[in-house]
Amino acid sequence: MRIVIALGGNALLRRGEPLTAENQRQNVRIACEQIAKIWPNNELVIAHGNGPQVGLLALQGAAYKDVPTYPLDVLGAESVGMIGYMIQQELGNLVPFEVPFATLLSQVEVDKNDPAFQNPTKPIGPVYTKEEADKLAKEKGWSIAQDGDKYRRVVPSPLPKRIFEIRPVQWLLEKGSIVICAGGGGIPTYYDDQHNLCGVEAVIDKDLCSALLAENLDADLFIIATDVSAVYLNWGKENQQAIATAPPNVIEEMPFPSGSMGPKVQAAVNFVKHTGKDAVIGSLSDIVDIVKGKAGTRITTKAKDITYY
Repeated sequence: MRIVIALGGNALLRRGEPLTAENQRQNVRIACEQIAKIWPNNELVIAHGNGPQVGLLALQGAAYKDVPTYPLDVLGAESVGMIGYMIQQELGNLVPFEVPFATLLSQVEVDKNDPAFQNPTKPIGPVYTKEEADKLAKEKGWSIAQDGDKYRRVVPSPLPKRIFEIRPVQWLLEKGSIVICAGGGGIPTYYDDQHNLCGVEAVIDKDLCSALLAENLDADLFIIATDVSAVYLNWGKENQQAIATAPPNVIEEMPFPSGSMGPKVQAAVNFVKHTGKDAVIGSLSDIVDIVKGKAGTRITTKAKDITYY
């Protein structure tokens, strides 16, 4: 079975943790221990977030005053190499030596006229106090938004249109490789008026890009691995309910927060509607049962209505 797994940001760096290489490696190791359990008899493609890593690289670059800070597309490419290296090494220590790995930089086309460029909403980088955020916004011209009781930089999040490196991913899978790609939603690019491909200062939603990746690869199952066991109706309230199965047209109409579960549900719905195959949102620690159909929220055309755990 061909499985595309979209790793949530918590798989790489937990909220409030220092942005150290060791913390990231430890979290990657934990994630890989779970992924290794479903490697036998399956083809695996792994996508991941990179927001904190890009933010850290930007902060490090800002400390060097002789040149301007590198743009987000370049920082995204740097972070993908770093994260891919850690995943390759940690997962490589858990599967047979003969299993090949590859991390691919994934350029993803966006529309330069996407309305998202007029409305930055995607948080990246570390969290700040209100005072720190206001100072950075003034100094750097950043857009800032509240994130819980803290503040973060926000950038445009245009929709993904095309993954340029999809053919190399397919070739690697045919040779038995585990592939890490579309990191951070891919590197956002667009064609200018001379039809030259250019990077753009934006971040594509990781889950939406992963859904497009899974669709393009004709994946049998699309998994969005996060830090909750399922999609919950009335999350955080006394009457919260964990959804077991749902048809795409029904769950798509349900109210989920745009800053957390909303994009994940939409990404899963996109994949199911376009392919007729199943998508599951659930905890990385439950990934074996997710593959078996025993855990997570499964969005499927086979469901007639919503069922709950």
